[in-house]
Amino acid sequence: MTDVIALLPDSVANQIAAGEVIQRPASVIKELVENAVDAGAKVINVLVVDAGRTSIQVIDDGCGMSMTDARLAFERHATSKIRQADDLFSLHTMGFRGEALPSIAAVSQVELRTRRQEDEVGTCLTLSGSRVVGQEPCSCSVGCSFTVSNLFFNVPARRKFLKTNATELNNILTAFERIVLVYPEISFTLHSNGQELLNLRSGSLRQRITDVYGRRYGQDLLPLDVETSLCRISGFVAKPEAARKKGVHECFFVNGRYMKHPYFHKAVAQAFERLIPAGAHVPYFIYFEVNPADIDVNIHPTKTEIKFENEQPIWQILTAAVHDAIGQFCEIPQIDFDTEGKPEIPVYDPSQAGSASFTSRTSPTSIPSPSYNPFKQKPSTDWQRLYEGLPTSHEQEQPAPSLFDESADNTPLTSHLSPLTSDLSPLHYQYKGRYVMTAVKSGLMIIDQHRADVRIRYERYMRQLTDAPSQTQRLLFPETVDFTPAESALMPDLMPSLVAVGFDLTPLGPVSYAVAGIPADIEGVDPVSLLHDILADAGESVPLDSHPSPLTSRLALTLARKAAISYGEVLSNDEMDTLVNHLFACSDVNYTPDGKTILSILPQQDIERLMS
Repeated sequence: MTDVIALLPDSVANQIAAGEVIQRPASVIKELVENAVDAGAKVINVLVVDAGRTSIQVIDDGCGMSMTDARLAFERHATSKIRQADDLFSLHTMGFRGEALPSIAAVSQVELRTRRQEDEVGTCLTLSGSRVVGQEPCSCSVGCSFTVSNLFFNVPARRKFLKTNATELNNILTAFERIVLVYPEISFTLHSNGQELLNLRSGSLRQRITDVYGRRYGQDLLPLDVETSLCRISGFVAKPEAARKKGVHECFFVNGRYMKHPYFHKAVAQAFERLIPAGAHVPYFIYFEVNPADIDVNIHPTKTEIKFENEQPIWQILTAAVHDAIGQFCEIPQIDFDTEGKPEIPVYDPSQAGSASFTSRTSPTSIPSPSYNPFKQKPSTDWQRLYEGLPTSHEQEQPAPSLFDESADNTPLTSHLSPLTSDLSPLHYQYKGRYVMTAVKSGLMIIDQHRADVRIRYERYMRQLTDAPSQTQRLLFPETVDFTPAESALMPDLMPSLVAVGFDLTPLGPVSYAVAGIPADIEGVDPVSLLHDILADAGESVPLDSHPSPLTSRLALTLARKAAISYGEVLSNDEMDTLVNHLFACSDVNYTPDGKTILSILPQQDIERLMS
């Protein structure tokens, strides 16, 4: 019997490793930019074509590599960051495993041009699928220039499952932003298909956040800075009024590395618990500086999950720091010292008795009129004229039948109803401004009014987007909306759908648009916040109803949520009847487009059992 265990070739092993390290084009940019930072670069330029599918180029002015180092850098576990196992507990660089470059070369075609300051000529190294194609001297500037072409060309299954260019570009921007927020002293640029998306000059951290996310973030930031023997916590949290439910940027960094930490996120959320609406989130950019020996970053290939040795004490320090920032810098006056022009209020003086116990320059006095008699005054209102035209008691209409009256006329609603809900009462009852309740044959139907209207409007907007353009309500004064680079990257794909649904948008620059009109049936909604919510939803990858265009579905859903009946809105019986009828004319009466339950039926036997 022959042996069955064999050592895998290096090319196969590199492709397996690449499956963990290189998941999409954003992973390539993350690894290459982090290497440029570790090389001491002061200017880093990133250029992508077709969201990284066709080409990714990262150019830096770092220390560069010699000819031997350039060749050795593409071998697995070849690194200049560590030398022994103990170095894992004192990491001061972004990379350390030596897996990034061989993983990238295993699934793409790579060209590296690099030169050190002391070398007269540089090195040009070309690889394809981990195989060295050529190596020769070349003329190039100091630093490194990586060009990664045809990503996943030899792994077609991975390439097939890449998302749309808009989604992949959004992922690239997210990964890029997480790096540039850590190094405000380094200049970065990002170009997509020849268009400049970001041009970030070196400066302060607040300026870097403003350059990346816009002026509206910079105006709402509250600084925090606490230093203890365990750690130092610095950065910014936003004011409570900046809370939003969508598109909120929440970032933790430890020793210059982005991390995800739900436990620390709970500490920040708890500090804002009673200051913001339920379901809303506050942006924050918080930086931890801890002893490298007290954390472990080598637990996940992407290095975003980090273990802390003193997690509980740091949680308490973080909570106190956020509370202090809110209390010290939040613009909420505790005592109103501005009393100029306000009426003088007498102060009680217990040392004196009666009306003289109030110390004031002028005490209030009352002068009674002895001749006043309220019983001798003639009423000024002519009550008989007030009631003219009203029916008498025997002419008044009979009271409407009760919701639960068995004699009520139950008429079929529509042929789309299921047998369980084939007969509905013509009268409805609104419970706590949230639910519409109506009697049916099998019991009591309970409908969530907001979710029902979301389903109705969603299907209406979908028809408008696919069949005919909607009407536009012109704004008296056009408004200007400034998008982040991640949001503006989605606008070319979303623009036809936005125009079809009724928006009138005019580009003013790379990230600015003028809003001259909005859909006609969403009056009262802030168009700027609506557009931000639409783009935040469009960047998500949660599946909705099957449709040829996921962005169209997200656009319709966001518009429906904004324009739908809100909780707490009082509805008349006619409005509730219209809502129920329109709901049962929809293709799906049970669930919203994102899978939330719209209605539920309390069976008659359950009601009788409760009352027994």
